[in-house]
Amino acid sequence: MTPVRTITVTGEGTAEAVPDLLTLTLAVEVRRDAAEAAYDDAGEIASAVTEALRGHGVAGLDLRTRGLNLRAELVWAENQGQKVSGYVASTTLVARVGPPSAAPAAISAAVAAGGDSLRINGIEQGFTDASAVAARAQEAAWREAEAKAARFAALAGGRLGQVLSIDQRPVHGSPVPMMAGMQRAAASEGVPIEAGSVAVSTSVVVQWELDSPAPAE
Repeated sequence: MTPVRTITVTGEGTAEAVPDLLTLTLAVEVRRDAAEAAYDDAGEIASAVTEALRGHGVAGLDLRTRGLNLRAELVWAENQGQKVSGYVASTTLVARVGPPSAAPAAISAAVAAGGDSLRINGIEQGFTDASAVAARAQEAAWREAEAKAARFAALAGGRLGQVLSIDQRPVHGSPVPMMAGMQRAAASEGVPIEAGSVAVSTSVVVQWELDSPAPAE
């Protein structure tokens, strides 16, 4: 039995689009002399921050509490060893804000509500539905893989046969600046958010059967 000849290539594709969603990560951290006071005050401040975000159009389903911590703060005292100097309560809030142009005002409201107890741990731009952008990246990866395979098949004196396997690698995205037509998000207050684009990339490994060239007529 003649072994089946194959050709395997990797194609990579990228698609860009303007993001319509911004994910904001905020942290509330409170230090008090008593554990109960730290815990209660952290809860009140977190609730105030949440209400401020709701007041700027952030829906309940787009707000999520992630992480809750209460710990003792220790200091070293000579001849006494470690002593409790107070207690720290902290919690993290993740909010999805859309469109990103609404984020500066929402962030300013959260900072006003949280005061010195609020920390901004980062923002990430993305899509409410990334499937359309991912599909364009997948199509680009497929076209590159097919073009590579056809080129190698011709160099090997053959032609592409049927597809034997397809292995798609994870899709990932990263923000990139828009070099042309970049627009600054309108901000009524606070630090403005640059409206760039997000690039979604993927790769696919495809194996074809390598057929013999068609007979000359």
